[in-house]
Amino acid sequence: MEREETTRQQKVGRQIQKDLSDIFLKEARSLVQGTIVTVSKVRVSPDLGFAKIYLSVFPFDKSDAILATLQEHAGTLRFELGKRVKNQLRIVPEIAFAIDDSLEYVERIEKLIQEQ
Repeated sequence: MEREETTRQQKVGRQIQKDLSDIFLKEARSLVQGTIVTVSKVRVSPDLGFAKIYLSVFPFDKSDAILATLQEHAGTLRFELGKRVKNQLRIVPEIAFAIDDSLEYVERIEKLIQEQ
Protein backbone atom coordinates (compact mmCIF):
# COMPACT_ATOMS: atom_id res chain seq x y z
CA MET A 1 0.00 0.00 0.00
CA GLU A 2 1.48 3.31 -1.11
CA ARG A 3 1.22 6.21 1.32
CA GLU A 4 0.21 9.68 0.26
CA GLU A 5 3.09 12.15 0.00
CA THR A 6 3.16 14.93 2.57
CA THR A 7 3.15 18.58 1.53
CA ARG A 8 6.83 18.82 2.51
CA GLN A 9 7.73 15.82 0.33
CA GLN A 10 5.88 17.36 -2.60
CA LYS A 11 7.61 20.73 -2.16
CA VAL A 12 11.05 19.12 -1.92
CA GLY A 13 10.24 16.97 -4.96
CA ARG A 14 9.23 19.99 -7.01
CA GLN A 15 12.40 21.85 -5.98
CA ILE A 16 14.60 18.89 -6.92
CA GLN A 17 12.73 18.57 -10.24
CA LYS A 18 13.30 22.25 -11.04
CA ASP A 19 16.96 22.22 -10.03
CA LEU A 20 17.82 18.98 -11.84
CA SER A 21 16.12 20.23 -15.00
CA ASP A 22 18.32 23.31 -14.81
CA ILE A 23 21.43 21.17 -14.20
CA PHE A 24 20.65 19.01 -17.26
CA LEU A 25 20.15 22.14 -19.32
CA LYS A 26 23.36 23.88 -18.24
CA GLU A 27 26.04 21.83 -16.47
CA ALA A 28 25.30 18.27 -17.62
CA ARG A 29 24.93 18.81 -21.36
CA SER A 30 27.76 16.38 -22.09
CA LEU A 31 25.97 13.63 -20.15
CA VAL A 32 22.74 13.83 -22.12
CA GLN A 33 24.59 13.76 -25.48
CA GLY A 34 22.18 15.55 -27.77
CA THR A 35 19.02 13.93 -26.45
CA ILE A 36 16.09 15.65 -24.81
CA VAL A 37 15.91 14.70 -21.14
CA THR A 38 12.95 15.86 -19.09
CA VAL A 39 12.53 15.35 -15.35
CA SER A 40 8.90 14.24 -15.33
CA LYS A 41 8.44 13.37 -11.67
CA VAL A 42 10.38 13.18 -8.39
CA ARG A 43 9.33 10.96 -5.48
CA VAL A 44 10.93 11.74 -2.12
CA SER A 45 11.05 9.39 0.85
CA PRO A 46 9.27 10.45 4.08
CA ASP A 47 12.60 11.22 5.80
CA LEU A 48 13.73 13.27 2.73
CA GLY A 49 16.87 11.15 2.53
CA PHE A 50 16.16 9.52 -0.84
CA ALA A 51 14.75 10.82 -4.11
CA LYS A 52 13.73 8.75 -7.11
CA ILE A 53 13.87 10.83 -10.25
CA TYR A 54 11.75 9.79 -13.24
CA LEU A 55 13.08 10.91 -16.63
CA SER A 56 11.57 11.09 -20.09
CA VAL A 57 14.16 10.69 -22.83
CA PHE A 58 13.69 11.50 -26.49
CA PRO A 59 14.51 9.64 -28.71
CA PHE A 60 13.27 6.63 -26.75
CA ASP A 61 15.87 4.23 -28.10
CA LYS A 62 18.65 6.10 -26.27
CA SER A 63 16.95 5.96 -22.87
CA ASP A 64 18.92 2.94 -21.58
CA ALA A 65 22.27 4.51 -22.49
CA ILE A 66 21.31 7.85 -20.92
CA LEU A 67 20.05 6.12 -17.77
CA ALA A 68 23.33 4.19 -17.41
CA THR A 69 25.37 7.38 -17.89
CA LEU A 70 23.32 9.31 -15.32
CA GLN A 71 23.53 6.48 -12.77
CA GLU A 72 27.29 6.46 -13.28
CA HIS A 73 27.48 10.23 -12.62
CA ALA A 74 24.85 10.32 -9.84
CA GLY A 75 27.42 11.52 -7.30
CA THR A 76 28.38 14.52 -9.41
CA LEU A 77 24.75 15.36 -10.11
CA ARG A 78 23.95 15.08 -6.39
CA PHE A 79 26.84 17.46 -5.63
CA GLU A 80 25.50 20.00 -8.15
CA LEU A 81 22.03 19.60 -6.68
CA GLY A 82 23.47 20.14 -3.18
CA LYS A 83 24.96 23.48 -4.22
CA ARG A 84 21.47 24.63 -5.24
CA VAL A 85 19.41 23.32 -2.30
CA LYS A 86 21.91 23.94 0.51
CA ASN A 87 19.77 26.71 2.01
CA GLN A 88 16.50 24.75 1.82
CA LEU A 89 17.55 21.25 2.92
CA ARG A 90 19.72 20.07 5.78
CA ILE A 91 20.65 16.85 3.98
CA VAL A 92 20.86 16.45 0.22
CA PRO A 93 18.95 13.26 -0.62
CA GLU A 94 20.54 10.24 -2.28
CA ILE A 95 19.31 10.11 -5.85
CA ALA A 96 18.34 7.29 -8.18
CA PHE A 97 17.12 7.58 -11.73
CA ALA A 98 14.35 5.68 -13.51
CA ILE A 99 12.85 5.97 -16.97
CA ASP A 100 9.30 7.29 -17.17
CA ASP A 101 7.98 5.48 -20.23
CA SER A 102 4.47 6.95 -20.15
CA LEU A 103 5.08 9.04 -23.30
CA GLU A 104 6.37 5.99 -25.16
CA TYR A 105 3.28 4.07 -24.00
CA VAL A 106 0.98 6.83 -25.28
CA GLU A 107 2.78 6.83 -28.63
CA ARG A 108 2.39 3.05 -28.97
CA ILE A 109 -1.32 3.27 -28.18
CA GLU A 110 -1.80 6.03 -30.77
CA LYS A 111 -0.04 3.94 -33.44
CA LEU A 112 -2.26 0.97 -32.63
CA ILE A 113 -5.38 3.12 -32.90
CA GLN A 114 -4.27 4.58 -36.24
CA GLU A 115 -3.60 1.11 -37.67
CA GLN A 116 -7.20 0.04 -37.18
